[in-house]
Amino acid sequence: MDNKLKNKIKHTVRYLAVDILESVENEGAYSNLLLNKVIQSEKLSPKDAGLLTEIVYGVIQRKMTLDYGLSAYIKDPKKQLSWVTNLLRVSAYQMVYLTKVPDHAVLFDAVEIAKAKGHAGIASYVNGVLRNVQRNGLRDWKSISNAKKRISVGASLPKWLVAYFIEKIGIEETEKMAFSLLEDPFVSVRLQSQAMSREEALELLQTDGYDVVPSPVSPSGIRIRGGKIVDSPLFKEGVLTIQDESSQLVAPVGELEKDFLVLDSCAAPGGKTTHMASYLSASENGKVIALDMYEHKISLINQNADRLHVADRIETRVMDAKEAGKAFAPESFDAIFVDAPCSGLGLMRRKPEIKYVKNAQDFLDLHQEQLRILDSVSSLLKKGGRLVYSTCTLTKEENQMTVQTFIENHAEFAIVPVRSDYLDKKSFTPEGFVQIYPHDYGTDGFFISCMVKR
Repeated sequence: MDNKLKNKIKHTVRYLAVDILESVENEGAYSNLLLNKVIQSEKLSPKDAGLLTEIVYGVIQRKMTLDYGLSAYIKDPKKQLSWVTNLLRVSAYQMVYLTKVPDHAVLFDAVEIAKAKGHAGIASYVNGVLRNVQRNGLRDWKSISNAKKRISVGASLPKWLVAYFIEKIGIEETEKMAFSLLEDPFVSVRLQSQAMSREEALELLQTDGYDVVPSPVSPSGIRIRGGKIVDSPLFKEGVLTIQDESSQLVAPVGELEKDFLVLDSCAAPGGKTTHMASYLSASENGKVIALDMYEHKISLINQNADRLHVADRIETRVMDAKEAGKAFAPESFDAIFVDAPCSGLGLMRRKPEIKYVKNAQDFLDLHQEQLRILDSVSSLLKKGGRLVYSTCTLTKEENQMTVQTFIENHAEFAIVPVRSDYLDKKSFTPEGFVQIYPHDYGTDGFFISCMVKR
């Protein structure tokens, strides 16, 4: 292949998709960050950017399903070069799941990419495998007799995680959850301004041509079913901000009053921080002190605060939350929020690579990290104040176990049941915690608990 043609192939959507998948799988790159970087550097059209995004996320979401399906035509996948595996995944995904993409276009690009990255022999091999897929389809995972393996392969969720959730919520709920993760995530926004009702915002958005519905989970939430919300006047004016609905439930649990001094100990990127600030009044000295370990994340919080017109109620500091106990006076805060570092399994729909890189030891390690943060901030809360602990994960080690261990070690704290008029009974645990699974409402998975200092 001459250099001119080779260089042209390197800038095609399918070639770029293979490179991104290689970086995600072998270098631990974050798919969303890398996608944005490539889309900008390659100056892709909206159409090509959409196709690249669809392919990358689709392949990551269905990686195990694709590998099982392709295994009928591959003798020894372990000996196969990594980029060849990803090229076959990219091509098979389009042939099976993207009905608007013609097979001949996929096959042509796959062969040309194989030539550019390898040689004629690899190109011939790739062509042979994909011709088999074209003729016979992928190996059918639905015929797998073992239920755990069938769910694992069909939903592309590692078998150990399937077993973990079956033990926790049963096989039927696990199956619903696992397959719900393959659905496209939707965009949701929160009404930041308390000067406008949700009904008014919905009416204005609908008048501007947006397909929107009220959130069934959050009283201040709106689901976007059609339209680019960041271009709307309400978003540009800071009336709305993008935030998952389950995350919108956290700030109200603190029962904040206008003059409260609030600590948001793990604040970036600031969605919850700005929500907390919306309940406060600068004229009455209400303030949120928002902490994060990294300067660039603190910048994100400040940008959000400026856009949403609550910068006068937010003070940011670069600080490890585990050091907060030494930085502030005892019993100086009216409410404290700990949205703790966690395994992030509740985000598997938006960040599908998470499910392939976590292990059971991570849950226990994070449990200890979460306890260290809670221990550090506990002395800073006033008597009668609320300590709100939340995560975007689904594991008992990081959720119920963390709260219960903290309570055992801190007799001055007691659990207060979280209340919501919007959530179904299934979302409340016997202890009074909220545990939302991704299939319950189509949102991120989330855990929320509340403790009061006596």
